[in-house]
Amino acid sequence: MWARGIEVMLGLWLVVSPFVFGHFAEPGLGRLVASDLAAGSLVVLLAVVSFWRRAGRAHLAELAVAGWLVAFGRFAFDFPPPPGAQNELLVGLVLVLFAIVPNRAADPPARWRAFYEERARRG
Repeated sequence: MWARGIEVMLGLWLVVSPFVFGHFAEPGLGRLVASDLAAGSLVVLLAVVSFWRRAGRAHLAELAVAGWLVAFGRFAFDFPPPPGAQNELLVGLVLVLFAIVPNRAADPPARWRAFYEERARRG
């Protein structure tokens, strides 16, 4: 579940980044601000919902959000893109890396767990 915690932090960074980069003061960056706020909120929501056992694979929907971030950061602005678009591109690529990590990635393999449970039961 450690990857979900990192995804929450990435989502919060996306929500805060328009304020850090000061996009509200620059004209023409309203789309970037809306994209950051929407994508960040969705990433946080999906990562938190993934902690619930029944929705344990909800984090895989973050791949679609990451695809949006990469595509929007790359193609929505002329070259060179503003720092916020570069931020979206980078966060989208990092989000892909963490979204494919399973929830139980830190647990030992199932056969190992079964072996040690059997061993503990025998005493």
